[in-house]
Amino acid sequence: MASDRLPSGENKRAVVQQMFDRIAPRYDLMNRLLSLGLDQRWRGKALDLAAVSKGDILLDLACGTGDLCELARARGARVLGVDFAGVMLSAASEREVDATLIQADGAALPLADGTITVVTSGFALRNFVALPQVFAELARVMAPGGRLALLDVDRPRWAIARLGHSLWFDKVVPFVGGLLSDRDAYRYLPESTAYLPEEKELLALLREAGFDDVAKQSMLLGAAQILTGVRKGS
Repeated sequence: MASDRLPSGENKRAVVQQMFDRIAPRYDLMNRLLSLGLDQRWRGKALDLAAVSKGDILLDLACGTGDLCELARARGARVLGVDFAGVMLSAASEREVDATLIQADGAALPLADGTITVVTSGFALRNFVALPQVFAELARVMAPGGRLALLDVDRPRWAIARLGHSLWFDKVVPFVGGLLSDRDAYRYLPESTAYLPEEKELLALLREAGFDDVAKQSMLLGAAQILTGVRKGS
């Protein structure tokens, strides 16, 4: 459950949007630095799990500056990148990401039913106001048999790994983020893991939204996770 210090409801929507607009200029640098370069490897793993290939129509939700869009396009997919932070999308445009970029909320996608074969998302689940609405919206726009791969942070369960992760994530990340980017944003980053339900609840929410074969894959001793699923047939 989220801390009382974290924003909620419509306030969360506004706070998160403004925060990502502020950090967009150094977003890519901070991702590489604070993940020790692993963030791109994890994005590639998500695409592997979703078996992205030529002929897919892929929606990257909360696409940011377009990292996942670029990786998916390199595999031959047609890519739509959706984000509600306009400055992030401007940064993706400046990078000349080969994708159709759309500013929209994940809970109200301006897409027709059953048109998407793959949905990906990188490090965004904890930033949505209501995950059930977002998952239901993803199910709506996906074709039967469409594949889902949602990447986000996690907290290790093994005590020693959890201690080391907490030292880095809760102490180093806010400190370095404050020096190089935005102190409030990089303090929010570790605190926002409180928004993420536990594995059992997350997978249940995906099933309820209309996905089969839901699973979670942990990486780096539980520091990150990828949720996968397949859109149920009609």
